[in-house]
Amino acid sequence: MDMFCDRLSCHGKAEECIGLCRALMSALNWLLRCAAFYTEKVKETLEQAAAESQLKMCLERLEKMLGSTKNRALIHIAKLEETSSWSTVEQSLIKLGENLNSLSNSPLRSQADDCVSLIKSIPTMLSVHSEQLNKTGFPTVHAVVLLEGTMNLTGETQPLVEQLMMVKRMQRIPSPLFVLEIWKACFVGLIESPEGTEELKWTAFTFLKIPQVLVKLKKYPQGEKQDFTEDVNCAFEFLLKLTPLLDKADQRCNCDCTSLLLQECSKQGLLSEANMTNLVAKRTADREHAPRLKSAENANIQPNPGLILRAEPTVTNILKTMDADHSKSPEGLLGVLGHMLSGKSLDLLLAAAAATGKLKSFARKFIKLNEFTKHITGEGSKSAPVRALLFDISFLMLCHVAQTYGSEVILSELSPAGEVPFFETWMLTCMPEEGKILNPDHPCFRPDSTKVESLVALLNNSSEMKLVQMKWHEACLSISAAILEILNAWENSVLTFESIQKITDNIKGKVCSMAVCAVAWLVAHVRMLGLDEREKSLQMIRQLATPLHGENTLQFYNERVVIMSSILEHMCADVLQQTATQIKFPSTGMDTIPYWNLLPPKKPIKEVLTSVFTKVLEKGWVDSRSIHIFDTLLHMGGVYWFCNNLVKELLKETRKEHTLRAVELLYAIFCLDMQQLTLTLLGHILPNLLTDSSKWHTLMDPPGKALAKLSVWCALSSYSSHNKGQASARQKKRHREDIEDYTSLFPLDDTQPSKLMRLLSSNEEDANILSSPNRSMSSSLSASQLHTVSMRDPLNRVLANLFLLISSILGAKTAGTHTQFVQWFMEECVDCLEQGSRGSILQFMPFTMVSELVKVSTMSSPKIVLAITDLSLPLGRRVAAKAIAAL
Repeated sequence: MDMFCDRLSCHGKAEECIGLCRALMSALNWLLRCAAFYTEKVKETLEQAAAESQLKMCLERLEKMLGSTKNRALIHIAKLEETSSWSTVEQSLIKLGENLNSLSNSPLRSQADDCVSLIKSIPTMLSVHSEQLNKTGFPTVHAVVLLEGTMNLTGETQPLVEQLMMVKRMQRIPSPLFVLEIWKACFVGLIESPEGTEELKWTAFTFLKIPQVLVKLKKYPQGEKQDFTEDVNCAFEFLLKLTPLLDKADQRCNCDCTSLLLQECSKQGLLSEANMTNLVAKRTADREHAPRLKSAENANIQPNPGLILRAEPTVTNILKTMDADHSKSPEGLLGVLGHMLSGKSLDLLLAAAAATGKLKSFARKFIKLNEFTKHITGEGSKSAPVRALLFDISFLMLCHVAQTYGSEVILSELSPAGEVPFFETWMLTCMPEEGKILNPDHPCFRPDSTKVESLVALLNNSSEMKLVQMKWHEACLSISAAILEILNAWENSVLTFESIQKITDNIKGKVCSMAVCAVAWLVAHVRMLGLDEREKSLQMIRQLATPLHGENTLQFYNERVVIMSSILEHMCADVLQQTATQIKFPSTGMDTIPYWNLLPPKKPIKEVLTSVFTKVLEKGWVDSRSIHIFDTLLHMGGVYWFCNNLVKELLKETRKEHTLRAVELLYAIFCLDMQQLTLTLLGHILPNLLTDSSKWHTLMDPPGKALAKLSVWCALSSYSSHNKGQASARQKKRHREDIEDYTSLFPLDDTQPSKLMRLLSSNEEDANILSSPNRSMSSSLSASQLHTVSMRDPLNRVLANLFLLISSILGAKTAGTHTQFVQWFMEECVDCLEQGSRGSILQFMPFTMVSELVKVSTMSSPKIVLAITDLSLPLGRRVAAKAIAAL
């Protein structure tokens, strides 16, 4: 054993290499049993000296054998190949361990302990990763949190948790710094969010949603001896040192944000009582020196965090109230709704509902209420106004929710039998949204002509809108055609301006929803008109947007007008900008549209993209405004344009620390639509760079290395979230550009494993087959085919194709920067690998690539071979054994 133990190798067939693995395992077992036997013997006084020297011999051989990583790797393969033999090894280990305690000779005992721990480390020899300790800021975590808080408050927490865990793993971020970075991003969001709704959204995100995210993170397996609550405590200790950040947030929110957060975390079991008290005391002492606002200014600002935390239980109560039978006490329900409309209550409640995942059920309840108002049988003059108001308030609230949180929150998972509710129909066909162009002549705007005529007559002749037995949903669908009639009559001077005023007063006088529906059609209509024909339509929008100042309006008129104005302002924003018209909407106290119209008017979008990216790179972190600009540019330029130009920016960087920062930021920016951007990056941009020799020079270190890192991060993220089927609603909404059909783009020949098996067992080192110009397709066999991963899926196809390309570059006769790039790519794959995860992206790597990779100096280590082969497959184990035995 002394002769060959530390330099074992085998250049035979795969079978022989597996044989070597088994032999090593048997030798290990034999030595262990000997050691156990001699530790027994040592107890007998007569035999002691002899037994000790025998034991010493066994332990020395064990140390020598296990000292080589290569041997441990071969045993690792044998353990998976023959589980029964490994369990005998484990039994011998237990036996040896029991006897060790009685050993008096301490050098021997420590030697034996070393051997035992080496053997125990074999099954986990791949999962040891060191953490980054030289960094304190992690821009990717920061940007992912900002992106979610600004754009995806309604999204579920699980995908966000997994995304954050992915970043933590890939960048090896220590737990306390990871939690700290999440809090830092929340505080920055609180400080820089635009006033109004956005500010409330951020508050809800920070105080309601993030604690829930941390509760889920707590459930993930932490390292040994690590306690997540201790990490959270540690993160807060760091956070308290960032006094200016906390003071600024306190000033903006007019309260002690940190203490409120600490209490919330303590409630959720993320902090122990003692730690919380200690941290709160520290922050309180620190706040003594904080700059104060004058008390007079302060008095009238109610702190949002407190309001949001109180709004959350209210949401649950309102949902319960809405579940009751509406026909029993419609007046009572109306009282509750009226209360919701006052001040900023509605936005507070919606933000709290959105952050806690209750917004969808909120919307469903309002849709049900809106449907309920269709029942009019036997209605008298007393109950008619209440029904009109219930219709109006539910309609306005739903519009407001759709505009603030996106229409997908409102759409139901279609019930197969039931009809689509009125509001959903109206919203899908008639409501103007950003990026949705409506056709004013669409049949949805042309209902039954008799209904239209009676509505026109009603609007024109009566002094005010009738309420009894009025079918409001029909009126809302007919109003567009009615407005067209009225406009035509006005254009042809059949009606005077006075009559138009009377008509618009009737439309907006009792229920605001009719005005909203009328303006929705007018907005679509104005887009189709020439410059000189728009005057009357725009004047009509003005008329409808100006509230009435009469006594004779229904209850809660002022509150409803506030919401109506905000809805109309959102609807008209695009058209008013295109027609350079100004309409003064009554000041609503709500914010004007945040993050709207961010692009400078006369600058080409490519320049905007490069300048924003340069700014972000200089700062070292992405702010929410830039995120919105990137999102707009992604919509405008499309996925390929966006990805290609940002990669070009990355490849221009020449300083190492800059390129790394650029990758961390780009990965976060790509989270805007990770799936599509990854397909473009791996399916188009990389293959172009790797196959065009005139571009190879751009792949030098450091930018090339950085691009390899970015590619692996994107591939891993997309692959893991894709397999869990998690695309956020925001990404589903974006219209897909089909980057050609991936199946025709990447034809793959799926040949059977038998060919490769023959190659492996034949011994003429498959060189002639690999280097032949039409490389036999059997060289493309990979673990994914044995696991029968569907190749219909675009991402799987793109990955398989990329690894084929990588494989051919490694096997090629010439080398260059592109070969170096491929090595970086593979190294990063190994670095980021989550151990024991069968089905990572490396399963798409052809088995024949392993022997090519081992020839590369940085990749020729047994651990790397174990990491890149799928050891759950017999074929994978043979490939690995063959590669390691030949090292």
